[in-house]
Amino acid sequence: MTSSWIIVLCVVLLAIAYVFYNFFRIRKMEEGTSEMVEMAGIIRSGASTFMKTEYKTIVIVVILVAALFSLFVEKTSGITFIMGSLMSSIVCVLGMRSATYANVRTANKARQSLSIGETVKVALCGGSISGLAVQAFGMLGLVAVLLIWGVDKDATGTGFLANLTCNPSIMRISCYSLGCSLVAMFNRVAGGNYTKAADISSDILAKLRHDMPEDDSRVPNVVADFIGDNVNDIAGNCSDLLESFVATMSASIMIALTVFQKATGIGEATFNATIIYPIVLAGCGLLGCVLGLGFASIRKMGDNPSRELNLATYISSGLTVVLGLVATYVVFHKVDLYADFLCGWITPWISAVLGIASGVAIGMITEYYTSTDYKPTRKLAELAPEGEAFIVTKGDAIGSRSCLLPIAIIGIALFISGKVCGTYGIAISALGMLAFVGTTVSIDAFGPIADNAGGLAESCHLDANVRVITDKLDSVGNTTAAIGKGFAIGSAAFATVSLIVAFVPNIKGQVLDFANYVVVAGGIIGGALIEYFSALLTDNTIESARLMADEGDRQLSVPGVLEGKVHPDYNKCIEMAAKQALKKMLAPSLLALLIPVVGGILFGLEFVGGLLVGATIVAIPRAIFMGNSGGAFDNAKKYIEGGFLDGHGKGSAAHKASVTGDTVGDTRKDVVGVALDIFIKMMSTVANTLASVIGSIRLFK
Repeated sequence: MTSSWIIVLCVVLLAIAYVFYNFFRIRKMEEGTSEMVEMAGIIRSGASTFMKTEYKTIVIVVILVAALFSLFVEKTSGITFIMGSLMSSIVCVLGMRSATYANVRTANKARQSLSIGETVKVALCGGSISGLAVQAFGMLGLVAVLLIWGVDKDATGTGFLANLTCNPSIMRISCYSLGCSLVAMFNRVAGGNYTKAADISSDILAKLRHDMPEDDSRVPNVVADFIGDNVNDIAGNCSDLLESFVATMSASIMIALTVFQKATGIGEATFNATIIYPIVLAGCGLLGCVLGLGFASIRKMGDNPSRELNLATYISSGLTVVLGLVATYVVFHKVDLYADFLCGWITPWISAVLGIASGVAIGMITEYYTSTDYKPTRKLAELAPEGEAFIVTKGDAIGSRSCLLPIAIIGIALFISGKVCGTYGIAISALGMLAFVGTTVSIDAFGPIADNAGGLAESCHLDANVRVITDKLDSVGNTTAAIGKGFAIGSAAFATVSLIVAFVPNIKGQVLDFANYVVVAGGIIGGALIEYFSALLTDNTIESARLMADEGDRQLSVPGVLEGKVHPDYNKCIEMAAKQALKKMLAPSLLALLIPVVGGILFGLEFVGGLLVGATIVAIPRAIFMGNSGGAFDNAKKYIEGGFLDGHGKGSAAHKASVTGDTVGDTRKDVVGVALDIFIKMMSTVANTLASVIGSIRLFK
């Protein structure tokens, strides 16, 4: 077992080496004109300041929670909780730093080369740092936990002050995952509030109140908007997908532990194989990502960015399938198999392929509903001349319609996986979907880098031909970001289901009975919590955006600012966005942490099981609706701004109607939709981590 993990560790270290190679390669590229250098420095400094301030709160919470675990649950679990928080934080900071270097270099490459293909390479290189770091560092921490402490199916752990019965191996793994979840929740909630408050207020000022270009440097909120792209769409997204990736690996191992305890006639070799396989499969995916992104970096790219980015995805996923097949044969072909393995040694690979295929399919469906290359978004743009009511109503219909196929794919994949490989297969299917997450996040990170590059081209007054290139990349980036959000939501659904499956054996009788009124009560409340959580985030964002828009208006009324003779006070808006985001991040984040604990202590594990299922059933379509409707709104606006709707260009009534739609969609896709998936994952992780505690302290029996 140890030798397999060491081989995987070598792949992880190779990926990390490639990450830093790309990081230093980006650093060596030229930044451009003096104005570009100055603006990029402001963005980089503002993003770093926000992250430093945010982590002052995160560190305190992490230390307190880690101490509680070590004192009252299991001695070493606090250490693994800190390890998970640390890995997630490293990825956030590294991704954010690389993006703030890549944005200005992407704009400069467009300025120097006037080539879409060459510019795409720079943005993808910056994105690959984030993507590969997510997968590599997520695996690094978990492999370290397994190498240091191993896996013991029979041990019993205790805390320093309390003696609550638990399996220490499960507790260490679940606490590592929970550490990732906590950081992800803080980053998504705070980053989402920051970026959308700045973005919405900037759009309102420039496009609706003053008829100015979108990223005009006279608008005080513009720089805060640039910074927000990095702290949410890069740092927040990195921690989000890392958390999903780690959660699926953790759930697979926890299920293997519980399945082995119930199985009869199965030897130690089979048990070891089921523990090793999730790590090996993830390692195969990571190697596939390195090769796929490496190929994209050396080949000559054409003028179709979507095709080039899709090619990297297909290569990475294809290599994951092939390498995964080899790994499955090596791990399982010589051991006794569980009765659940209906197709022999190849059974886990079938489950993994179902997950991989689901991920690719969900990405394609998301692209169809959000890209200007297809009918839904084009028809949305064509309705803009009819006014705001038409465009918002049509956008809602697109979002609702887009839910069915992704959810059907998830449901069918889960059903087949469970049928051919049991509960273990469900977890492996979830892991398969995330096995090539390095490439998925890389392409997703391409979006905000391209967006920032376009903003820099506008605010630094570069030639119009440069803006044509960055606008093309920005439009593609909107679609890749929407695909990334769809992938994040789909993977969250898989991950949450696998975590729920891992949680069920903790329930007395090991069955979640939906004829039980306690379970039904939990399900109803879980669904309602999703709506409350969505409203809480929306209210927080809109309140912050209103305050920032008023501040921007005040500054634009200062003599000389609107004329471009006096620089606005960018720092005032940056500080306001940061203050509001940090002020409003704690309550939603703690909600996910405390609800399963409080509900379990009051009403028991059956109630918690219902809570998780109800929240998941409501959250998945809600998140898909939010992400896809928001992406369609955004790209419909871009379609009009690109001059593709005859007679209705920038500044027209149709354009202003599309801006209203985009403003509605901003909070949906970048605040609520992306936070919902973390909310359900975090609740499920907390439930798994504290199941032994909750099970022993039920007040109402």
